[in-house]
Order: sequence, then C-alpha cells, then structure tokens
Amino acid sequence: MTARVHVVGAGVAGLVAALALARGGHAVTLHEAAPVAGGRCRALPDGTDNGTHALMGANHAALRFLDAIGARGGWVEPEPEGLPMLDLADGSARRIAAAPMAWRDPALRPPGMSAGGLFALLGMALPFTDRPVGVALAKHPALLRGFVEPLTVAALNTPVAEASSARLGQVLRRLGSAGAARLLVAREGLGPDLVAPALAALRDAGATIDLGTRLRALTSADQRITALHMAEETITLDPADAVVLALPPWEAAKLIPGLRVPERHAPILNLHFARRGAGPVRFVGIVGGLTQWVLVRPTGVSVTVSAADAESEDSAEALAPRAWAEILRAAAAFALPGDWPEPPPPCRAVKERRATPRHAVGIAPVAPRMVMRNMALAGDWTWPGLPATIEAAARSGEAAAKAIATRLPRPVAGAASLRRVNA
Repeated sequence: MTARVHVVGAGVAGLVAALALARGGHAVTLHEAAPVAGGRCRALPDGTDNGTHALMGANHAALRFLDAIGARGGWVEPEPEGLPMLDLADGSARRIAAAPMAWRDPALRPPGMSAGGLFALLGMALPFTDRPVGVALAKHPALLRGFVEPLTVAALNTPVAEASSARLGQVLRRLGSAGAARLLVAREGLGPDLVAPALAALRDAGATIDLGTRLRALTSADQRITALHMAEETITLDPADAVVLALPPWEAAKLIPGLRVPERHAPILNLHFARRGAGPVRFVGIVGGLTQWVLVRPTGVSVTVSAADAESEDSAEALAPRAWAEILRAAAAFALPGDWPEPPPPCRAVKERRATPRHAVGIAPVAPRMVMRNMALAGDWTWPGLPATIEAAARSGEAAAKAIATRLPRPVAGAASLRRVNA
C-alpha cells in the first residue's frame, strides 16, 4: 500500500510542503479548516487580499515556490528606482534604496545616514548582541525614524521599543547581495498570483485538496500519529503514513501537549479602498502617520499598518478618512497617476489580530522539526533563522517535506503520473 502524507494547513508553509512531497512521488492530502487556501496570504471573497504581502529578492525559498507553481511572472517590481517615502512631519519626499550597496548614491541614502549610523546597522547585522532596536539606534534618531523603524515594523511586526535587534539583523544580513533588496508584489493579487496557481500545481501533481475541514485532535501511540480526528470524520493512518502539521502556533499547541510556542502576538491592520484607475502598480511608504505602506493597483488601493496594537481596535469608519488623507498627500508628492478624489472611497478593514509572534528581545521558543516519528512541524514561527515572514514559511515547508520524505517508503516510479491520470 502506498504511504500517504496528510498536510494539515494550507498556508504558505503547507502549500510548499505539500507540493514538494507530491512532486517527489508521494501521495498527499492537503487539509485546510478555512474554505480557502493561503492562510495569512489569502484572497478574500471579493477578490482583494487579506493584506499587502511583499517579497524581497533575498527571499529565495519563496521565489523558488513561485517558480515551481509557474507564478513568478505575476510578481512585479513596482519601484525599481528606490522606495518612495513620504515623511508627513515635514512633507519631505524621497526615494530610499533598501540595498546598502546603492547608498553610494547620496540621493538614495536613508535620511540621517552617517558613518556612525552605518556602524550601528552593521552592529545589528552581527549576531553578537540583542537589545531593542530603538535602543540600538538611539543615537541616530533621524535614521531610526526614516528607515530603520519602517523596516523593523514591516519585517518584525513589532514596535522598535521592544523589537529584537538580533532578529532585525537576520533581515539586514540578507540585503547585501546583488538583487537581494528588490521589492516584489503580486500584480493582480494573492488569489491569481499565488493561491490559484499553487492549488493548480498541487492538483496536477496528484494531490488531494480538502478545504473546509478542521483537525480537532490527534491520536498517537509509540511516538507515532495513528489517527486524525477531523470535524466530520476520523482518518486512521496506516503504519507508513505521515503528517505535516502546518498550523499557527496556538493551534499546534492545542494539538500537541507540552509544545513550546510563541505566546505573544502582534496584529496587522489592512485597509482596502475601492478606487479604480489606470496606471502601473505602485508601492509607497509613509512615515509619521497612520498608514505605513500603500499599494496602488488598478483595482484598488491597500494600506498596511503593522504592529497595530491601538489601531486594530478602531472601526473602518474612523480609520478610513485618516488613512485616505495621508494617501492623498503621498499621491500628490509622487505624482501617482489617475484621479484622487478628496472624499474617501468605500473602505474595507481586515484585522489579523494574531498576524505574527512579537519578535521581542530574548530567545524565542525553538520548535522541533519532528515532533513524532511520523509528524513534522511547519510554519513561519518554526523557522529560527528569520522573523515570521513568507520566506520563513516557505523555508519551513521545504524543511518539513525533506524531513518527512526521509521517513517514507521510496515512491514507486511513475506513481505521481498514475495519480494524475486517476484524479
């Protein structure tokens, strides 16, 4: 009998693990509690994204996955000449390069950059100390405000007063190589440019996809998972079967007694404005206001507010006029094409209250890759080398698939092709 791998959770980590195993010739079933795949990188029923998700050129695992599902062409670089950044305090508008090598051009240097500031950044990039980012850059307030704080909040989803300089250093170390700092966003959205092609690739590889079914409990014996108790049925595992658990930390902790997981999380607020207009995809940063990053597509305008502890408690009706007024200033500062009416268009708020763990100073719990002889963990929170990002999720999915594959019987040659024919 052919061994089957049950991948539980269809976020990025689960999708990556499932595809790697299915293309490796293994029988795979992907289970997801929600009616749609994607996890925190999902498309909403109206076609918009749950949030603005960007990749960098340094995100090699995430880009490998896009290549694997044939979706790389849907991700575009909206600001190849440097990130447009507007400071609301003084109205200054400039382009900033994320890559240190580009700072040789004074026009692309972050505000407040000096020899001392550069050494402070280098100090964070070295894995020797850990302290709050705000403390590490306290002597360089302009650099902190205009560059390091936006980067920290975006990458770590944690305010600089508590964010770990060691975790930020993991990000900084990856921005030095050529092309590493290229910013990429989905041209049409996460649905057509990530989730749909991922599901199509899985089906083509012979995987079974089971959406809308929640895992309620696990049964184990002799350090092996023997049964999955789903919402409507119990799946008994054969001795050769295996499981990849690709769930958020709080869900994994419910299922695995004694598992150490991050306990503190930070929210992300997303505002989606129904403004349509012609023009290319644009991506603009704003400092000193409610909005942090603005993604402009022909189909709408999306705002991301990370580390949104206070803002996530407010209503869309209260937030929309504030955000739209700031967007109008950015549109004027950078001559964004199209009509920008003064009254805010219809706005939808999406709040991810536990978007990521809080990446504070200190040693975070390190999840084991294999928690049972036939069960591996995946998820952005399980990858210790990066904060909880798409890249961390993709790397964890690759690692979980590799770990499980070593425990499975060698697949029969041509098995994947036969499953595609019979699907």
